Amino acid sequence: MSRIHLLACWSMALWLMVFACTGTLPGANDTREETLCVIETTQGTMTFRFFETDAPLHCAHFRTLVQAGFYDGKTFYRVVKGHVIQAGDGEGTAGPTVRAEFNARPHITGTVGMARDEDPDSGSTEFYICLAPRPHLDGKYTVFGQLVDGYDVLEKIGHLPVNERFVGEERKVAFHEPQEPLVIRKVTLQTRPAE
Repeated sequence: MSRIHLLACWSMALWLMVFACTGTLPGANDTREETLCVIETTQGTMTFRFFETDAPLHCAHFRTLVQAGFYDGKTFYRVVKGHVIQAGDGEGTAGPTVRAEFNARPHITGTVGMARDEDPDSGSTEFYICLAPRPHLDGKYTVFGQLVDGYDVLEKIGHLPVNERFVGEERKVAFHEPQEPLVIRKVTLQTRPAE
């Protein structure tokens, strides 16, 4: 009997021994789970995956806000066509801030990131979802998630009629507000087997 054949027989015997003792084959119960965030709005539902490894502080912070019901009843008060939609307390000062976790995740359509002011460590409740690739934001804002479902809803939101308003000393920041309130009915966390 060749060494390879002997090794194959030994490996098969080991698998069968594990099956006999546990009733399952190795790896059969190795189902990893992930937590997803579900955002129900008056325009439909969007679901995103957290980037736990890339932005653990932001993911934990956002989940805490969701579990407290912070976003329920809030609005996506900013919809800038071809750029982002944004929600939060409208001021960015409602709660504790999170240290920046800039990472290599690119800003593509459906990217979820934390808004901030000039201080990189000022992220609080304001988050955005990209309507299109926004590479000029890469490495300047913390990306902590990516849509996995609801791209049609995101696109529909991106085409809503808005009232154009620019803010700031140089009036360069666009805060285009939807003409009809875009309400976040509820934000929940769901656990499912990881893909």
